[in-house]
Amino acid sequence: MVARRTYIVEEGPNPSTDYFVLPALKHEVNPVIRCTWADLPSEQDLAYSSVIFVRYVPANWKQRIAQVRSTLARLVYFMDDDLFDYQASTGLPWKYRYKLAVHATRHRAWLQQMKVSLWVSTPWLKAKYASHNPALVEPEPIEAPSPACRVFYHGSASHRDEIEWLKPVIEQCIDANPSISFEIIGDHTVNQLYRSIPRVTVVHPMKWPSYQTFLATPGRDIGLAPMLDHPFNASRSHTKFFDITRAGAVGIYAKPGPWEHLIAHEENGMLCPMEPQSWVDAILKLAEAPAIRQALVQNAKEKITFLSNPRVL
Repeated sequence: MVARRTYIVEEGPNPSTDYFVLPALKHEVNPVIRCTWADLPSEQDLAYSSVIFVRYVPANWKQRIAQVRSTLARLVYFMDDDLFDYQASTGLPWKYRYKLAVHATRHRAWLQQMKVSLWVSTPWLKAKYASHNPALVEPEPIEAPSPACRVFYHGSASHRDEIEWLKPVIEQCIDANPSISFEIIGDHTVNQLYRSIPRVTVVHPMKWPSYQTFLATPGRDIGLAPMLDHPFNASRSHTKFFDITRAGAVGIYAKPGPWEHLIAHEENGMLCPMEPQSWVDAILKLAEAPAIRQALVQNAKEKITFLSNPRVL
């Protein structure tokens, strides 16, 4: 017996699928499979199945669909912008217009030839393309994500080596725990370095006063303070302890490091040698233990309060 499936063809995870297409398929009997442009099923797998293009029609899929159209149970094209009319994008950046033209607009006639069912997101689109007999798909809210754990590293340009060192650590943590996200400050090169990792936010560098406001924004859980053996690092102070604690997060600090006299391991932070697996283990342990994180943060705050009180030396 042939297994029937519903294939969603999308450039990658996107709001169009999440807000519109998936809710429209919530009563679907067949398994729903999300495919990127590169994920091309065989002709046998597509037989008697449904295919839904989300906004764009990639060339490899177009060729395959032309070969198997007669065996498909359903072919759908969904758009939530006016993608069939090139003039509608007048004034938008030319690279974006080119993308729309190549992957959407120029396929309108082919989609009609393939007898596609058109799904649209608004009454305006439904009225404009009434000749296609489109179906109006209403958006639905996305379910709130499970409780997340936000890990961050706020290093300046002088910490380029640490930024590169952290990448495989973060990759492994994010692969291991879907609740973990990562925030890092960096320029375009840092964005290029981390862009392939899901749930990573790269924040553009900012002036000190702006950073103070930014750091006070709630929502961070684990702060990282790696430090490689480099001559420039020999003169570092322990201010990362203050920054991480003020952010309301528990810190994982390099050992050796200038903060060792302040950090009691697993009491007001964690001290880890600069070995990647040690950091992966520490991050995953804290990510899965919110009560422990809260206790360590409270102890760190008390340590800072103690340090802030006037003392006779």
